[in-house]
Amino acid sequence: MDVRQLEYFLAVVDHGGFNRAATALYLSQPSLSQSIRSLERDLGSELFHRIGRRVVLTDAGTALIEPARAAVRSLEFARASVESVHGLRGGRLEIAAMPSQSISPLTGMIRRFTADHPEVSVTMRAAFTPRDVTEMVRTGVAELGLLASPDAVSHPRLRVRPLRVQRFVLLTRPDGPFPPGRAVRYEELAGHRLIVGQRGTGLRTYVDALRADGVEVTVAVETEHRVAILPLVLEGVGLAVVTDAWRDLAERAGARVLDLEPRTLLHVALVSRPSGLTPAARAFMDRAVADETPTGPEDGPEDDDDNR
Repeated sequence: MDVRQLEYFLAVVDHGGFNRAATALYLSQPSLSQSIRSLERDLGSELFHRIGRRVVLTDAGTALIEPARAAVRSLEFARASVESVHGLRGGRLEIAAMPSQSISPLTGMIRRFTADHPEVSVTMRAAFTPRDVTEMVRTGVAELGLLASPDAVSHPRLRVRPLRVQRFVLLTRPDGPFPPGRAVRYEELAGHRLIVGQRGTGLRTYVDALRADGVEVTVAVETEHRVAILPLVLEGVGLAVVTDAWRDLAERAGARVLDLEPRTLLHVALVSRPSGLTPAARAFMDRAVADETPTGPEDGPEDDDDNR
C-alpha cells in the first residue's frame, strides 16, 4: 500500500465513480481500476461493490475513508512543513464553507490571504449545513471550515475560533410590499410567500421559527441552490430571509434589503482539527481571526426581546 493508492481511492469516493475520478486525476480509467484492485489485494478486502457502471462502498471501504484521509493529510503536512522553511511559496489550502458565509466573510478572508501568499492555491468546498462543515473538517475532506449557527459554535473534536455574528435581513423586489428605510417586524411576514433553504440551514430555521410562533407564511420555493434565491426574489416569486452577508450583492443586483426585527443572529466561526495544520492553514486562520474580531455594536449582546 502507498499514499498514491489511497489518493486514488479517495478520488473515487469523492467523485462518485471511476470515470469521473480518472478524469479528475488525469488517468485512464483502466489504470485507476488496476490501482484500486492492487490496493484491495494488499488489504485483503473489496472496497467497492461494482454494480454495472456504478460503485458503492463496502463496509471495508467505508472504514478506510477516515484513516486514508489522515494518511494523505499527514503527507501533505510533512511536505508543506518542509517547503514553509523558505516561506509559503506554494501549496494548497482547502476550506469548506456554507453558501452565505462563502459570500462574506470568506471572500474577503481569501482576498487578504492570497495578497499575502499569492502562490498558495485555495479550494472552496461547498457545504450546506453546520454539520456538513464539521464532518468535512473532521474527516479530512477540508482542512478548515467556515460555518454559521444560531447558537455559539462548539464541537468536541474540533478547534473552534469564533469570528463574528451576522443578522438576518429580508430581500424583496425593488417594488416590494414593504417601504425602504424601515425595519420589518417578523409578524408582518404573515401571508407572504417565502423562498427558503433546505432543512438544517439557518435560513430555513428562521422560517420554521416563524411558523412555530404562529406566523402563517407560505413556502413558495425550497432550494438547495443558494445562488437561485436572489434571481427568484427579483422575479417576484417570493421574499427571502438571508444573512446580511448578502446585502451588498443584493443591492447591486437591484433588490431591496430590509432589516428584520427583533434581530436574530447567526454565530460565524472557523473550525479546524486540533493539531496537524499545514503552515498555509495556520497562516490563514491567524490572519482571519485577527481581521474578523468583532468590534462594532452590531456584534454585542442582544436584548431579551430578540430571543423569541
